[in-house]
Amino acid sequence: MTVKFPLAHQPRLRIVIVAVAVSGLLALWLHGDAGNGIDYHTAEVTRGPIQLLISATGNLKARSTVEVGSQVSGQVLSVNVDFNDAVKKGEVIATIDPANFQARLTQAQADLTSSLANLTASHANLGEAQATLRNLQAEHARKQSVFERKLISRSEYDAALSARDQALARLASAQAAIKVAQSQVAQRSAAVQNAELDVQYTVIRAPVDGVVLSRTVEPGQTVAASFQTPVLFSIAEDLSQMQIDLNIDEADVGQVRAGLPVRFTVDAFPGHEYVGEVRQVRLAASNTANVITYPVVVDVANADGSLLPGMTANAEVLVANREDVLRLANAALRYRPSNAPTAGGAGQNGNAAPGQGGGRPAGNPMAQWDELAERLHLSETQREQLRSALMASFQARRGQSGGAAVSEEQRRRRMAEAIATALQPLRAQLAAEQQQMLDAELVLQANARRATVVVLRGGIPKPMELRVGLSDTSFTEVLAGLKQGDAVIIGEQQPTP
Repeated sequence: MTVKFPLAHQPRLRIVIVAVAVSGLLALWLHGDAGNGIDYHTAEVTRGPIQLLISATGNLKARSTVEVGSQVSGQVLSVNVDFNDAVKKGEVIATIDPANFQARLTQAQADLTSSLANLTASHANLGEAQATLRNLQAEHARKQSVFERKLISRSEYDAALSARDQALARLASAQAAIKVAQSQVAQRSAAVQNAELDVQYTVIRAPVDGVVLSRTVEPGQTVAASFQTPVLFSIAEDLSQMQIDLNIDEADVGQVRAGLPVRFTVDAFPGHEYVGEVRQVRLAASNTANVITYPVVVDVANADGSLLPGMTANAEVLVANREDVLRLANAALRYRPSNAPTAGGAGQNGNAAPGQGGGRPAGNPMAQWDELAERLHLSETQREQLRSALMASFQARRGQSGGAAVSEEQRRRRMAEAIATALQPLRAQLAAEQQQMLDAELVLQANARRATVVVLRGGIPKPMELRVGLSDTSFTEVLAGLKQGDAVIIGEQQPTP
């Protein structure tokens, strides 16, 4: 059957019909999958939160655990505490037989008494030597006066002089004897103090308030404290405040800093989620099977006492949290059309394969900064200062684009550094909370990357370049290139032959 168009002979209508036919053929050529019966599975671009988490495991323990030992050797007479007992600082928790040390103390005290008596005798001898010296000095003075008048012989005068010199020597000897006696008294006093300490050490007291975690001694057992102090008790101090020592992989530790929130669970209470906060990232790395990890200390409140030392904590460190951001499903970044090439180059439609960055970043690069200005509540002057600083950094980076080729990561890092430098004058004008928000945005810019997804518009799949930011297990933040409500392809189903 032949269909006739009454106006087909008109040139203008003929041109329109040809143009429509060519456009249709071109569309079919560019989007070969549109009419081939492929069923596309899509996910809508939405707004919502994105949380960047780092998972790790660690063990709970008290913030401070004190190991109590014995400084003296002997037989244990009594043990006054047991496992899980609460103790107070100074409380007697065990005693060691003090008989041997008490005997040493008695001997030391006797030696000290003897030394004190010697010191007293030395003082008496000194007094006697001083009196004798005074008498002989007077005698010598009289003999010298008589000798000068030639009334006595030389021998008598020499005898008086010799007696005086001997008295001086005895005085010096008495003074030296006093010093010796004083040193002996000091030695005996130190020995008494040492013996008293040994007696005191036979009574073992709790050094802190806490709970007894372990006890390794029983009454009647002999403790030998020689080169190494034996540990008798382990006391955990204040179990209402505990800590977790997490092992963070070296690839993730650069994102962890003090003050980040942590949530975790323990196997004993699988339905309950606990919270904590990073206190310290320690530098003491460990190597286990060629895997480098760093210890991260997390403070945990344990007011109800449900957490026990030694429990394994399955923790997640909240590195970044973005509220109400544009996001797409991670499956959209992994999707590859069935006609896409297996390695570099373009697919049959002449477009870059999804998920591969290329070309200039999509979208308006200033849009995200305008949104930040709204969140920071910047004044008009500050907004203009923000835009001027950003434009200056963009132009500076554009002027430095020549030279050696750099990777995408290096390009992002250099751009973030340039923006951070340009925004320093504005940052100095902001409050502390505003500065934290600006710093977080700079970190986000440094981690931003380019990607390509396939958007379904009018039933036609179309590759779109994006700038994406944070990612969690389900979603990735869209910085530019898409709008809310766009349908991105996450999978496809080939038609049944």
